[in-house]
Amino acid sequence: MFIKFKKDVSSVLEEALRKLEFEAESLMLEGSAHADIASSVAYGLASKYKKNPVGIAKQIYEAIIVPENSLIGEVTIKGPYINFNTNRRYLIDTIYEIRSGIKAEPKGHLILEHTSANPNGPLHVGHIRNSCLGDTLGRILRRAGYDVDVQYYVNDMGRQMAIVVWAADHYGLDPNKKTDHTIADAYIEANRALKENPELVAEIDVLMQKVENGDSEVCTRFSENVGLAVDGIKATLKRMNISHDRFVNESSFIRDGSVQEIMDAIKKTDCLSEEEGALVVDLSDSGFEKGLVVGRSNNTSLYVTRDLAYHKWKAQQAERNIDILGADHKLISSQLRATLRLIGVQEPEVVIFEFVSLPEGSMSTRAGKFISADELLDKIEEQAYIEVNKRRDDITEAEMRNIARIVGIGAVRYDIIRISPDKSTVFDWNAALDFEKQGAPFIQYSHTRAGAIIRNAKAQGCALAEAETGCGLGSDVLALLTETQEVALIKTLARFMDVIDNAAESLKAHSVATYAREVAESFNQFYRDSPVLSAEGDVRAARLCLVECSRIILGEMLEVLGIEAPESM
Repeated sequence: MFIKFKKDVSSVLEEALRKLEFEAESLMLEGSAHADIASSVAYGLASKYKKNPVGIAKQIYEAIIVPENSLIGEVTIKGPYINFNTNRRYLIDTIYEIRSGIKAEPKGHLILEHTSANPNGPLHVGHIRNSCLGDTLGRILRRAGYDVDVQYYVNDMGRQMAIVVWAADHYGLDPNKKTDHTIADAYIEANRALKENPELVAEIDVLMQKVENGDSEVCTRFSENVGLAVDGIKATLKRMNISHDRFVNESSFIRDGSVQEIMDAIKKTDCLSEEEGALVVDLSDSGFEKGLVVGRSNNTSLYVTRDLAYHKWKAQQAERNIDILGADHKLISSQLRATLRLIGVQEPEVVIFEFVSLPEGSMSTRAGKFISADELLDKIEEQAYIEVNKRRDDITEAEMRNIARIVGIGAVRYDIIRISPDKSTVFDWNAALDFEKQGAPFIQYSHTRAGAIIRNAKAQGCALAEAETGCGLGSDVLALLTETQEVALIKTLARFMDVIDNAAESLKAHSVATYAREVAESFNQFYRDSPVLSAEGDVRAARLCLVECSRIILGEMLEVLGIEAPESM
């Protein structure tokens, strides 16, 4: 409903500016402590027309005419700001809209790539920032109306996978371990051997040449080992409520000739040269001092070459493409985008996230220095079980374990998403396991509380009315919701679709996490200040309806954040 209100504000402002013959580049609408929406458009106009912004604001205010059917209530000015508040109809229509089901307008087809970790071991704490961010953005984009295809780009060839294949041949794989973990054991052992005996690198080079040339026996070995690692990674992702629509193998772009097509397209730009046996793209016109190496002297392609082919394929499949990448990919992703522009291919939108590190330093699969995502999830679920056990002695062991799983996974996901991706973090076990802070457990419990109120009401014979409005209550009854916290809660709930749309366009998932907490806080304040079940008559009916609206939006937020909503906690 907030989106409709914002459109009404834009409409009356634009009409007032038209009458005054003012031309503004932006209406400069923003949130305010003094109103539901404030416009600072007078500032921009003052600079353009060389007039006092306070005087311009007064002119605009006097020219504003609010139509009868508008959601705008009081309009005021304070200095150069024009303030707009909602009316009673806005509050009532918000409840009707939520109970009827908030729908998004269909948007275009979109490909979102995330995680895409090398299949040389399990996901670790650093990887899952990518996974949680990517999965949450995918959910946000779907809720905003996009047709989203979530992809994992599998590095099933190249040096890292050649080392894995070599390691499996020399050290074998432990059949008693989770498949991605046993792949990591062999990979770590191989890297130790290669460090001690550099001459062994020649054997890795041979494997790389054979797989690129399509040697069937070597390709089969690569495929088998990659499959084992990916199966383990999929299991970890599933545990975190994360899934991909498609796993795309980079080798497919060698096999179908796409990589050669990319090389041919680059050659036509006259920006390709040979330097010390390597093929290098000159990107100086795009501001890069160093060129992008796209080919080796031994005629094998590079990861970036295959990645260029993958991005060309994606550009042909969707109107919008998004990559979620770690900060160590900042330079290479910029060079990749510049190269795509050079050959006339749509470049992707890139979300860069800073790393999660351990107190003792950064994480590396090669060095065997990491906390696996599986270890993190085991520990968080065990701590969640302790917390549940403290609070619930009325449920079975299986029920406690299930609640602990739901709460634990939710705590991890929320703790990762709530921080802006451009901020690096040091992973803190104590902070992640703090169930008293206003994170996922707080939001989950708020949803559970709302559901419990509705169930208790039904048990007392106060079932919610239903009608074509999706609410069943007339506007005269809903108009009884006038208490400060009731109005504040409705206004918070009304922002749901606006928050989703803004996050979908800006790709800022943390804003959704912040809003989810605000909804939970507002609901709990309402619950403290406005008795529901002990109220009487129409007041109780109206408040029950508001509780149900809160339950719906809290459920929507948990779904968008990829967090399960337990019935009890």
